[in-house]
Amino acid sequence: MTSKNTGGRDRRIAIMGAGPGGLCMGIKLREAGFENFVILERGGQVGGTWNHNRYPGCACDIPSHLYSFSFEIKRDWSKPYAPQPEILEYMEGVAEKYGLLPFCRFNNAVKRAVWDDARAKWSVHLESGEIEEADVLVSAIGMFNSIVLPEIEGIDDFEGTKFHSSQWRWDHSLEGETVGVIGAAASAVQLVPEVAKTAGQVHVFQRTANWVLPKEDDPYTDEQLEHFRNDPSAALAVREAIFDGIETGQAFYDGGVRDEVEETVRQAIGVVTDPLVREKLVPTHMWGCKRPLFSNDYYAAFNRPNLELVTDGIERITADSIVTADGEERKIDTLVLATGFSSIEFLSAIDVTGRNGLDLEDAWKDGAQAYMGMTTAGFPNLFMLYGPNTNQGSLITMIEWQVDHILRHLQRIAQEELAWIDVKSDLQIEYNVQMQKDIEAVVPWMDGCNGYYRSASGRVVTQWPKNMTAFKDMISEFNPGAYETEPL
Repeated sequence: MTSKNTGGRDRRIAIMGAGPGGLCMGIKLREAGFENFVILERGGQVGGTWNHNRYPGCACDIPSHLYSFSFEIKRDWSKPYAPQPEILEYMEGVAEKYGLLPFCRFNNAVKRAVWDDARAKWSVHLESGEIEEADVLVSAIGMFNSIVLPEIEGIDDFEGTKFHSSQWRWDHSLEGETVGVIGAAASAVQLVPEVAKTAGQVHVFQRTANWVLPKEDDPYTDEQLEHFRNDPSAALAVREAIFDGIETGQAFYDGGVRDEVEETVRQAIGVVTDPLVREKLVPTHMWGCKRPLFSNDYYAAFNRPNLELVTDGIERITADSIVTADGEERKIDTLVLATGFSSIEFLSAIDVTGRNGLDLEDAWKDGAQAYMGMTTAGFPNLFMLYGPNTNQGSLITMIEWQVDHILRHLQRIAQEELAWIDVKSDLQIEYNVQMQKDIEAVVPWMDGCNGYYRSASGRVVTQWPKNMTAFKDMISEFNPGAYETEPL
């Protein structure tokens, strides 16, 4: 089908990922008249991270009323911070309502993508062995693609049940078992209190204490839900208040707000009755140096007699135990690796080759970087959603704005009958130099933390250093001159 936007040639668009980004891209493509596209998804259904992460207690850490598309606002979230099943149900409903399921190819993971200079096309190689050809490639795989597995002596020798939190074994009951949880960050904070309710004994192995802020999360009453359903302006007002709160209350930038947040967390830790455990739970870095976490029941869970916090380093794992550096051996039945994802790879989690055989890993040897987070020099007709340095506030909101910006590029390609566009490398370099200067002005990000935000070179590659509105204002200025072009 040739749409009104595709000029004389019907271009094929391949979208990688059927999470929020891929769904939003597909919806906006159809809205603009583009119908020749495919959504390639490694999982068996839509939802992205909300499909893959199904561990106990999994929930959003952005208030629910801002965690839906502006064109499909959900008014009846069950509570202020929605649980994973409810978010997944919302994503499934969106995909069905907007007719995206026929465009989706599930269980089709992308292995590599190669740009053909002569033909001006992308060859997308799937793990099935098939090759999907496309004129335009949109990456909607986001940040959380490659799971992190700890490098611990003997971990492969463990003979009990072992799994990563993102690959939760719901077919395996933890009731009465002794469970070892390695990790104390985002997923652990959510799952540990739930696991401790059923397991016989839980040992949490913490390398670094994190700030875990309490949240207002009482379920909405039937009366409130009825009000939201019957009065669209009520839910919209809550949504706008959340947005304004995120935009103006950033503890990353305001030292006074940061001090208040840290004091609130210290008070929350005060619920722990054991003074030694309390001390071990207090972070030594600033709020914001690592990913902020939220929970109302994590700290209280350490008052349970069956939950132990272990801060001695792990020396090795045996067939049935975890041995720490102090020589203590703890027998366990199940090992849960709550060690998260590598958040700094972005598209380089896939083998991508661009113009003149340029490998994306080589292009990003100093860390992932892009122009406005969406295009990267040397890779024509390639667009990224939730790409480098776009992590800020509500993922859904940021993605919507990025999709609108990318759509303007696609319309330009079609209307001007271009074979390809590619961002100019000098502008990308200039943009990223300024980006790192802006990042250096954010005090908590300079507090010595490694991992989540930083590449091996030390560059912060995940974060957008200003508020969401500043990002929207920046990308609303469409500059065709920033791109090299090649006519058909």
